[in-house]
Amino acid sequence: MGVAAKKVNPEDFILSALSPEDRLNAAFDVAREAFGKSKLTVKDIDNAVKALRRKAYEKKK
Repeated sequence: MGVAAKKVNPEDFILSALSPEDRLNAAFDVAREAFGKSKLTVKDIDNAVKALRRKAYEKKK
């Protein structure tokens, strides 16, 4: 019997190679791009990102 090769999604591999902070930053960049065309202002999105980062980093302390 042969061994089946497992397909690896390159995007999953790239994210797994990043540090938790870099993953969080990548997620925020994607969210900023995704919501960029919504009725939310850039300032609203940036404020939400800052609030989430504060919450994420406070848990480390």
